[in-house]
Amino acid sequence: MHHAVLAVLHPEHVEVEIWRADALEVRRGLSSELDEMWSFVQAQAHPRWLWHAIDHQTGKVLAYVFGRRKDNVFVRLQKLLEPLGITKDYTDGWGPMSGISLPSSIT
Repeated sequence: MHHAVLAVLHPEHVEVEIWRADALEVRRGLSSELDEMWSFVQAQAHPRWLWHAIDHQTGKVLAYVFGRRKDNVFVRLQKLLEPLGITKDYTDGWGPMSGISLPSSIT
């Protein structure tokens, strides 16, 4: 709690909502963390990427795909996540995430 801010706020400018954690998650929408790892087959000239989505709250792996560092592979991962109702994704913005066309729901 930021007491200095509370001291200058007028009560009519404050809106408070109290939610149970499970209900709040439903209201906000589910979120996932997107990440990638790579290795190679026979030579570094043949990289293979593992793209995976992890539940932002529990750390559970939600979906994963293997492929190249291409948009279409990322789209395959998104399609696997669609039935889960994920509305927000988080990424470090590094590596393949910086070289593909990310949708606006990704931070």
